[in-house]
Amino acid sequence: MATNWNRREFLKKTSAATLAAMAAGAPVTSLLTSCNSKTKATADSVILLWMAGGMAHTDTFDPKRYTPFTPGMDANSVLSTFKPVPTILDGISFSEGLESIGKIMDKGTLIRSYVAADMGFILHSRHQYHWHTCYKPPQSVAAPHLGAWIAKELGPKNPVIPAFIDIGQRLTLGEGEELKAFHSAGFLGNEFGPFMIPDPTAGLESVQPPDGMSYKRFERRNQLYKELVNQSPIGEYGSDYQKESLKRSMEQAYILLNSPEAKAFDLTKEPKENYDKYNTGKFGLGCLMAKRLVEQGARFISVTTEYEPFKGWDTHENGNTRLADMKKQIDGPVAQLIKDLDRTGHLDRTMVILASEFSRDMMVEGRPDLKVQEQVQQPDVINELKNYGMHRHFTDGGSILMFGGGIKKGQVYGKTADERPCKTIEKPIVIDQIHQTIYHSLGIAEDAHYVIEKRPFYTTQDGLGKAEMELFS
Repeated sequence: MATNWNRREFLKKTSAATLAAMAAGAPVTSLLTSCNSKTKATADSVILLWMAGGMAHTDTFDPKRYTPFTPGMDANSVLSTFKPVPTILDGISFSEGLESIGKIMDKGTLIRSYVAADMGFILHSRHQYHWHTCYKPPQSVAAPHLGAWIAKELGPKNPVIPAFIDIGQRLTLGEGEELKAFHSAGFLGNEFGPFMIPDPTAGLESVQPPDGMSYKRFERRNQLYKELVNQSPIGEYGSDYQKESLKRSMEQAYILLNSPEAKAFDLTKEPKENYDKYNTGKFGLGCLMAKRLVEQGARFISVTTEYEPFKGWDTHENGNTRLADMKKQIDGPVAQLIKDLDRTGHLDRTMVILASEFSRDMMVEGRPDLKVQEQVQQPDVINELKNYGMHRHFTDGGSILMFGGGIKKGQVYGKTADERPCKTIEKPIVIDQIHQTIYHSLGIAEDAHYVIEKRPFYTTQDGLGKAEMELFS
């Protein structure tokens, strides 16, 4: 049975798990013999485009009956607050504002049946933790991020470029500590954790010494830091494995600092005409940086619209007007990224995923057969524009886009109901299937796992996840 949680409890539990992994040592003690079997890879790199905050499927990639705003309208009659617009796929529409992405759907698969986990009282940070790690918090050990597993299993494509790069998320906002809990390599070690670039416009600063510090002075500090890692008291708070991993992560950062590949982080090097196509804000420029980094051999890149409570896709009111703005931020850059990768031949071996932690509905909180505590006051009769939108968290249906890396082109997978509740009615797909589909494309076996605290820890919960082969061409 799902347990009700609040933010304080979640923070306490997940932070404790992270600290316990370091303090208790929690090294990867051995690689099991069944762990490292390989499959034939159809992709070499992954780009995750993260719609942080809960992207409503009926107002984006799975539109239903459109009802325009009029004062005094019945809230329960509203399924979509945007007009449907045709895509390049016959008979398939997106909601208004996503025309550019609609024109490139012949290059990928539209999933309309994602079902998020039941975890009781819905918290974005808990569902984001689950989406990115495939494990429900809390865990007795710190669960690695999807990108960290990939970095550990495959290593960097280019030894200079970090294997796991996260673009666009600051960890100094509300719920920052909860976000840190899954922006981590967990027990795998620091060297496989994310190289964080909070602002792509300042990406070059991430691979340069701080202002006023010479390279020589930075080198001296780097050497002193490595010596410090080997000494007490730091040694009291991490195993030898974790300390060695931390040193390797510092060495990797230092190599990047002095490499010509660092120019990939400098968006001013991009031709202005192409720069302008992506420049809808931080997310759009993050997509541009992802393109540049894939061209330089990056392995896993996450680009996020950034999670900040009650902003972005986290629509608790003004849903229609907020989504209109979010679509302007993502529509052009996402389409341009796919077109650019396709034009240069990189899309064939790069899997691109667009996803969110769950969907939204105007009336249902949770799912129809398992409603949870309502977090939004939604009137039955709508008189103000601020109440016109998908404001409640919905976990029984959602949309995911997938391109490249062997994914079938022009496919629509799954279906949701055309009337409220607009829940999944055909081919439900859950997070362990999504993760295993990604791993399968990269040649990582379904049984991949390590022994941690004398038990096997799999890439997906209990190693039961299976790739959805129907998604592949």
